[in-house]
Amino acid sequence: MRRTGWLAAASCAALLALSATQSRAADRPPNVVLFFVDNLGNGDLACFGSTLHRTPHIDRLAAEGTKFTSFYVASGVCTPSRAALLTGCYPRRVNLHESDTGGLVLRPVSPKGLHPDETTLAEVLKSAGYATACIGKWHLGDQPGLLPTRQGFDTFFGIPYSDDMTRDKRPHSWPPLPLLRDETVIEAPVDRNYLVKRCTEEAVAFIEQHREQPFFVYLPHTMPGSTSHPFSSPAFRGKSANGAYGDAVEELDWSTGRVTDTLARLGLAGDTLVIWTSDNGAPKRNPPQGSCAPYRGNGYDTSEGAMRMPCVMRLPGKIPAGRVTDVVCTTMDLLPTLAALADAELPSRPIDGHDIRPLLFGKPDARSPWDEQGFCYYRMGQLQAVRSGPWKLYLPLAPATQAGGRSADARELALFDVRNDVHEDHQVSAEHPDVVKRLLGLAEQTREVIGDVNHPGSGQRRAGWVDDPQPLVKVE
Repeated sequence: MRRTGWLAAASCAALLALSATQSRAADRPPNVVLFFVDNLGNGDLACFGSTLHRTPHIDRLAAEGTKFTSFYVASGVCTPSRAALLTGCYPRRVNLHESDTGGLVLRPVSPKGLHPDETTLAEVLKSAGYATACIGKWHLGDQPGLLPTRQGFDTFFGIPYSDDMTRDKRPHSWPPLPLLRDETVIEAPVDRNYLVKRCTEEAVAFIEQHREQPFFVYLPHTMPGSTSHPFSSPAFRGKSANGAYGDAVEELDWSTGRVTDTLARLGLAGDTLVIWTSDNGAPKRNPPQGSCAPYRGNGYDTSEGAMRMPCVMRLPGKIPAGRVTDVVCTTMDLLPTLAALADAELPSRPIDGHDIRPLLFGKPDARSPWDEQGFCYYRMGQLQAVRSGPWKLYLPLAPATQAGGRSADARELALFDVRNDVHEDHQVSAEHPDVVKRLLGLAEQTREVIGDVNHPGSGQRRAGWVDDPQPLVKVE
């Protein structure tokens, strides 16, 4: 069968499966499957403009659901981005904006991690009767008291942190990259080539096992990752038009298809919210591989390329199919939104995200809460920019306090219409002094609560901390 014919047949089969599963029990809240891949840019998916990568299963999700083109992570780097998704908070609020050594992310055998007193998305859904699983890369603390099983997940299968360096450049203090089941190391070192395949199989098994109750599958895949040479299983190696990076992207698409096909086979597709996004944009590689197009910048800073992610969401009968929205929303909004869908209590501590169900369900008058409040871009502990509506204002940064990641031409105050001028080619602060003044005020409001360089915020909380951390090792 020709490729176009196969796609059409697959789409028709999926639509029939969806229509057959619309009439599930009204008192059961939706299942949730959340794909959160590692270091993939906006331009890496066909449905977001890629001409190099074949992503038919993700494209199908976009066709059957809604595509979000102003969807943000709260950091352009792994650890803080994941902390924000799971807590609904700016990373600086929960003190995971930087590592224990002042670095960008947590490294192996760190004493720091997500505080057990924080209420995670898994804990919120678990309180509403959900079975919960974390399958993939955690990166929020590798000590036993800080692992996913202490943060609301019934089970964990995956790696506790990144292994970004080649073998000959790894510090001797780092243990071999471990694979954990719950809190037990079952392999060390793990073969990263097979992680996407194995994590997919674990997700399918968990869904099959828990089909009779609401479930939350958090699938933070380990690829494309931040290594200079991404990994993939042999079935995908050398098959894409974009080297090892493209192979990894196309295996992620295969994983998406395996999971969504499982939902359809079990009659769960019509009652499952599927969310697909990335933790931050593709970093610079030599030679170039990942794409953050059409946005300026790459992963690890406060550019649009680093923090404006591809995102699709599908929930048949609730989320409109074939829709594209450019209203601002963030990963921090997922916790309060899913809590509302599950009729679960919100955390007792303050969070920063918003319930965006009106936007999710395509209400004609739906507006972004961030338009009034302002979404703030942090790099580590420094507030560097703010967005409201179409406007993004880069704040002036004194070189002595700059936390890095901003190009020289962006250190001065600069205003862009990032809704219509997505590549930020036209700096318009002189033409819109009223907008500049309003966004400076929004930035100051966030600074008072969340903080800034040399300016503690009133709403900051402590991270988790373990004295005398030890390497995770396999028990023979």
